[in-house]
Amino acid sequence: MRYDDRRTAGRLLAGELEELRGGDVVVLALPRGGVPVAAEVALHLRAPLDVLVVRKLGVPGQPEWAFGAIGEHGVRVLNRDVIAAAGVSSAALESVEAAERAELGRRVRAYRRRREAVPVNGRTAVVVDDGLATGATAEAACRVVRGQGAARVVLAVPVAPEHSVTRLRQVADVVVCPRTPRDFGSVGAWYRDFDQVPDAEVVSLLARATAAVPSTGNTAAPVEREVRIPAAGSQLGAWLAVPDGAPVAVAFAHGSGSSRHSPRNRYVAAALQRAGLATLLLDLLTDAEAHDRHNVFDILLLARRLHAASVWLHTQTGLPVAYFGASTGAAAALEAAALSGSGIRSMVSRGGRPDLATPAALTRLRAPTLLIVGSRDTHVLSLNRLAADRMHCEHRIAVVPGATHLFEEPGALRTVAELACDWFTGHVGRPAAGASPRRSA
Repeated sequence: MRYDDRRTAGRLLAGELEELRGGDVVVLALPRGGVPVAAEVALHLRAPLDVLVVRKLGVPGQPEWAFGAIGEHGVRVLNRDVIAAAGVSSAALESVEAAERAELGRRVRAYRRRREAVPVNGRTAVVVDDGLATGATAEAACRVVRGQGAARVVLAVPVAPEHSVTRLRQVADVVVCPRTPRDFGSVGAWYRDFDQVPDAEVVSLLARATAAVPSTGNTAAPVEREVRIPAAGSQLGAWLAVPDGAPVAVAFAHGSGSSRHSPRNRYVAAALQRAGLATLLLDLLTDAEAHDRHNVFDILLLARRLHAASVWLHTQTGLPVAYFGASTGAAAALEAAALSGSGIRSMVSRGGRPDLATPAALTRLRAPTLLIVGSRDTHVLSLNRLAADRMHCEHRIAVVPGATHLFEEPGALRTVAELACDWFTGHVGRPAAGASPRRSA
């Protein structure tokens, strides 16, 4: 019996690991195929998720014959018997390790985006892949994790041949594998959908898991501080949070009657911060101005101030800027992002009113845009669909089932946060707005 896809396999595998739920566990995925599987396991176990990037050290001329493995933080595991049998010299060993260490560093930077690794010292490390054939990579991974100080190593895979599972029980403390078919063939043969996992999906899944289950390591939470931003003849009150190594800063544009103290936007901002993104929660109107309802719906004024705030944000942090807009604030964000040379990296709208933006802004917009709307917010959903028809940039409408305009239903706001996190992290490495647009379904 085959699995539908990696996520389905991950949910089944998670059930086999139920006894670990609530313990001091970290889930480590072997990229790239192991990441969607491990994401489901981490979610079920309520454990942090990280990638375990390892590189086998292959005998020169016979790279499939591994004489060791390396991991992060200088970890190196050597098989002295293989080194002796293959006659690997010290010079050859160092040359192979240098090449593999460079590749390991490249992959770590690509996947983790400068976030700190989740510590494994003294914890139960659950090493996850989408399946095993020979098991050589999994063996290397288990040895590296042991070298990093894991108290217990659990290897979990959805499918593998019995002989590989038997051999790996000598390396891991526990091997969990629900399916061990006699006629194995290949890992891909046991999935209906076994498409390659792109790097962008790896980054997105890691960020989403970080937002759902913050790391329990020693990385300090970002310090949120109050700032004042000069914009269009006014001083705007704002809260700025910049985690170490943040790849992008997200400026929030609130809806009418809301402010930087909005519990809904603060919830989303906190999720983005846990995913390593910087956030700026700001008021586009002063307290006195907000009492005049004309100002609340002066979208062009709000857009000018948001643009000024984004220039300030980029200058202060050195980071590319993205927008998160809610209700009328989404219209202002659309206008600001459509300004020539705005350089906005991406944009997310929550229950937005794009009908309040000018039609010209919608057609000029180049920043990849996600429109999140509740399925029960039928009028606003229609407005978003009409606006999407005018857009020539990459864009998508995400409908949250059962949600109304304020996303007050259980789990609705969490879905918004996850969607926003996926969108922003998925567009971190994309060119800034103004590059050739692409439309998504």
